[in-house]
Amino acid sequence: MTTTLRPTGPLQREADGAQSRVYEVCVNSRPVGRIEIATFPDLSATAGTIRSLSIDEADRRRGRGTVAALAAEEVLRGWRCTQVQVSVPPGAAAATRLATALGYVERGRNMLKDLPDGPPALPASVEGRPMSEAEFVQWRARAVESYAQNWIDRGVPADEAHAKSETQHRALLPDGLASPGIRIEVLVHEGAVVGHVLVGPREVRPGEQGAYVYDVEVVEGQRGRGHGRSLMLLAERVALDAGLPLLGLHVFADNTPALRLYESLGYETTHVNSFKPLL
Repeated sequence: MTTTLRPTGPLQREADGAQSRVYEVCVNSRPVGRIEIATFPDLSATAGTIRSLSIDEADRRRGRGTVAALAAEEVLRGWRCTQVQVSVPPGAAAATRLATALGYVERGRNMLKDLPDGPPALPASVEGRPMSEAEFVQWRARAVESYAQNWIDRGVPADEAHAKSETQHRALLPDGLASPGIRIEVLVHEGAVVGHVLVGPREVRPGEQGAYVYDVEVVEGQRGRGHGRSLMLLAERVALDAGLPLLGLHVFADNTPALRLYESLGYETTHVNSFKPLL
């Protein structure tokens, strides 16, 4: 039997810059499932994703999903993608096994916390305050460079990574510190700034608005002293002050100390993001 992909419609160009297409998964021309693939917005066709894959119950456990995923990767190669990402809920055992078998490696996790009713107290030795304009100028330059480097490390060409980083920071902070819904707080210990956290609104569950930690960092030389925990408590206070009882974030897989911190604070993984190069 031959498993193939059959387009259900034309290639879609989406408002955020991505392109996508839905296919029927067919066995000898008989539909047995569906798969949707796309490129990431704000990039040329460098990175693609398998957004969804489903096989009808009667045709599962026969390798249909494996062949469909491999065929989707071939389509993405035709779109000039050099890598592909999948995002899988932690409880989706079959999807996790499939991704592992096909050589996908975990890159990071999306995490979410239902916040308590009242704002958490900060340790007595620290306090939070809004970032100043002078601090913002220095922070933004570092943030744009750091975010670009993250993409470069993931295989994106340097000029493209810097352009993406600049575009996304401009979209998130069009009016700097006065950008609607955005707050950047700094943490102060013994009169010195020891870290910062940027929190803003975002859809954190399908159809559900919450707050999101876009950036958090402890000053080098001040790490390992509990300031990361204090910054995350400060983020909770900012979210609750905005009337948003859900707080989401992303953590890279190799950042074990941060992952352990978030888990200890009650964050739960909603999706595991894995990737593989398309050679």
